[in-house]
Amino acid sequence: MTVSKKKRESQPWFRRLYLPAYRLSDAARYAEAHPNTVASWHYRGTPVLPGHERGKPLSYLQLIEVAFVSFFRRMGVKMGRIREARDYVAQIFAAEFPFAEYTFKTEGMHVLMEFNEFTPDSAFDQVIVADSDGQLAWESMLDDKFALFDYEYEIALRWHPAGRDSKVIVDPRISFGAPTVDGLPTWAIKGRHLAGESIKEIMEDFDIAEKAIFDALKFEKVELDELAAA
Repeated sequence: MTVSKKKRESQPWFRRLYLPAYRLSDAARYAEAHPNTVASWHYRGTPVLPGHERGKPLSYLQLIEVAFVSFFRRMGVKMGRIREARDYVAQIFAAEFPFAEYTFKTEGMHVLMEFNEFTPDSAFDQVIVADSDGQLAWESMLDDKFALFDYEYEIALRWHPAGRDSKVIVDPRISFGAPTVDGLPTWAIKGRHLAGESIKEIMEDFDIAEKAIFDALKFEKVELDELAAA
């Protein structure tokens, strides 16, 4: 069901999608990329992700686009191709952040296939396939990427950056978009742990499950051997 732009913009959290909330270094860590690489996507040459002012944090929608560019790069797609594809999709959908919008999930496969017909690229062939009946489908790896997002109001509104098996989520409606487990920022749990509190003490203070704490600390790059000894 299509959600009207007016209904989406009337939501109390809508402004948070555009507020600068993520340091570039944090966005890079969440997306499993190097900070200098993410900076180059925004500032080097003709940027693949234009519109960001150097030195300012990224918005939630910019963060999601970083996640998608990182994915395409890991798939072997060249930056020039990603830039051209993003521009093409943005034009077709009249979207400011095309990789973050629901239409990219539901209709983007058709648009990318059409784009690839003009300028073929083997890397795009890895993420777009056509069956014997001519129907288009996402290759399984792209399916897995979309599975990391929950879509509401035609936006990727909740991200599972560590996968669906982890309790870590990034949701602009919770803790101003900080990564959380059960509503608690992962950085807060890391801070308590580094201050010397045991896993049991943290569980009791926050009334959350052990798995949530382990997922948070793993996401915050606390060594698992260190956790096992805690």
